[in-house]
Amino acid sequence: MRVDIAWWELDGSPQTIDSLREHLRDGTVDAWREVPGLRLKFWMADRQHNRWGAVMLWESDRPADLPANRAAALIGRPPTHRTRFDVEATVEGAYALRELQGLGPVFAPPPASPTSIRGEEAPCTNT
Repeated sequence: MRVDIAWWELDGSPQTIDSLREHLRDGTVDAWREVPGLRLKFWMADRQHNRWGAVMLWESDRPADLPANRAAALIGRPPTHRTRFDVEATVEGAYALRELQGLGPVFAPPPASPTSIRGEEAPCTNT
C-alpha cells in the first residue's frame, strides 16, 4: 500500500479551516467514494499552524484520473507540501471505521470554539 499526504498553508488564502470544513459537506467527500484503489481518505485541519490537509491510503499507486482537487481550487494554489510513503503494516483499532460502512461519510463534530481544539505534536513513544 501507499499513502499520500498533502498540506496547504492557509495564510494569505481567502479560505479558512472553517470554510473548507463546510465545503466537505457539498458532495466533495462523495466524489472520492468510487476512486479505484482508494482504501481511505481523510481530511485534516491543523488550527495551531493554520493548515488544511488530506491523507489518502491507496491499495497500490494512485490512479491518474482523480476527482477535481477542490482544496487547491478553493485555496487558490497547489499543496504547500506533498509527500508519499510505502505502508508496511496496518491495524484497525477498537473504534475502526468498518462499523460505519453504509452510513455515508463520517464527519467530525464541529469544535466548540475556534480555540477549543488544537492539533498537538507529541513525541512518538511507540512504533
